[in-house]
Amino acid sequence: MAPESNLPADADGCPAVPIGHGHPSVGINDEWRRWIAENLLLGGAPEHIAAAMVNAGVPKAAASEAMKQAVASPYLAGAERLKNRLAKREWLIDTRLRLERLRPATVERRSYLGADDFFHNYYTAGRPVIISGLLDDWPAMQKWNLKFLVDHYAEAEVEVQVNRDSNALYELNKARHQTMMRFGDFLSSIGNSVSSNDMYLTAYNGAHNRSVLDALMRDVPGVPAYLDPSSAASGFLWIGPKGTVTPLHHDLTNNLLAQVVGRKRFVIASSAEIARVYNLEHCFSAVDIRHIDFSAYPAVRDVRLLEFELGPGDAVFLPVGWWHFVEALDFSMSVSFTNFRWNNDFTETYPRQTAV
Repeated sequence: MAPESNLPADADGCPAVPIGHGHPSVGINDEWRRWIAENLLLGGAPEHIAAAMVNAGVPKAAASEAMKQAVASPYLAGAERLKNRLAKREWLIDTRLRLERLRPATVERRSYLGADDFFHNYYTAGRPVIISGLLDDWPAMQKWNLKFLVDHYAEAEVEVQVNRDSNALYELNKARHQTMMRFGDFLSSIGNSVSSNDMYLTAYNGAHNRSVLDALMRDVPGVPAYLDPSSAASGFLWIGPKGTVTPLHHDLTNNLLAQVVGRKRFVIASSAEIARVYNLEHCFSAVDIRHIDFSAYPAVRDVRLLEFELGPGDAVFLPVGWWHFVEALDFSMSVSFTNFRWNNDFTETYPRQTAV
């Protein structure tokens, strides 16, 4: 029998009852009514739902009357109508995913991709692509390394994220980990680290760091063919040791990430995989890509994960909504951009709920 609740079923296959209602002669309250409605919307048979209530101590007459009222409720009918609308949207998303999977299970690599080609075949199509040649004339490609940063910017006071290892949800709770410190001290800490995810300078720290590291950012003139040079947010730094990890998530904009120093490993999945990646809260997945627990997250088995490595001089276009996990394989310096020449404003229409 198909599950009739998002809660565990009992030994007889009936949907589990709300916690705290397993004692005799319990009455019908709003928690019970919510539970009844949820199980009916999930497709549960009324007789099975009523039986579970009786097993939990609800008098049979009360359970039958509550079920009768629920089935006849215009509120439930409205919820059912909304459920059907959402089901059609899920069908459309799944259909799009099936069409996407007709393509090879790889991320295409292109060299010196022209603006028109990029716009028509990747930006508007929502397709990721790795591009080489875009950074060839950047001064950063010849200048940037750990010694250069220490020699020229050690005294700058920068904002970074620290103590990330103390919090399993470090990225979701990143505001708790931000702190100010001397850039030289930060570089000394990560430069001596064999592999660590404890300290990282990310785009989230960009508002402060853009001003204090303005001279450094002049070494990355952007990509005029794709990006609007007049934008105030012209680039975001990512600096960290081998082992820094950004967990599986999606962004609210299209992104171009340019790799200047070191290598990064990416694991990405289509935005249409949202039903299978266990969206935990906001734009983050509950799945740890490094150690996927398939018993807890079985639907991930059906997700087509695309993996690639980004090296110095490479850039990757990550379309809005695409899920991605990123792990530094070396001391790494990257710059990400969102200031495209074309519309990239999707944040304003993003649902404001805090959890999914």
